[in-house]
Amino acid sequence: MKNHLSQHKLPKHVAIIMDGNGRWATLKGLPRWEGHREGVKRVKEITEASAELGIEVLSLYAFSTENWSRPPEEIELLMMLLEEYLERELPTMMEHNIRLSAMGRLFRLPESTQKKLQETIEKTSKNTGMILNLALSYGGQAEITDACAKIAKEVKEGRLRIDEIDENTVKAHLYRPELPEVDLLIRTSGEIRLSNFMLWQNAYAEFYFTPVLWPDFRKGDLIKAILEYQSRERRFGGV
Repeated sequence: MKNHLSQHKLPKHVAIIMDGNGRWATLKGLPRWEGHREGVKRVKEITEASAELGIEVLSLYAFSTENWSRPPEEIELLMMLLEEYLERELPTMMEHNIRLSAMGRLFRLPESTQKKLQETIEKTSKNTGMILNLALSYGGQAEITDACAKIAKEVKEGRLRIDEIDENTVKAHLYRPELPEVDLLIRTSGEIRLSNFMLWQNAYAEFYFTPVLWPDFRKGDLIKAILEYQSRERRFGGV
């Protein structure tokens, strides 16, 4: 299947809403944490596959602002799994020349998680291959709100005039303005909604929804999504 991919039409930026860990565990009669643990394995597989295929940026919706409303013990487990992942996968990131990035209200993460995240970002900062961008404590509305607050502060301080504000101004104040807009958005588990994920960056993304639960999502499923993307004509509002 990989042989059918066009290297000239690869999406530069792929974003994935990794949905279905809990349902996967429930269907198998397992506790929810088993679904999350299996989901982490897919993060490893899909990250490595994306780097091998030549994707420039892979953004993963790992923990949303809404996820803070989950039971404390589940949040604690998710943070532990994240720290374990960062510790275990650092050698793999270095081997595959992957640079780690993160976006969101990261200050809300536990101190130990913030520390491990920053350490991994710094250790991979010289890598020149694919960027793995983790959305943590992230919400699209929160991102745009925070951007507006930064812009308002600059106006108040006289560093920016109101008539200078345009789309580029807003983009420059997003969490990761250096990243390209999303080309392909994938959501697993059959849900058909954005769930507050990268609302600005997905303005002209191609959407791909699959019923496959995230713990069952494999390299072949990723290639299938990219093939679908390559079959579409992107006009960006033109003719």
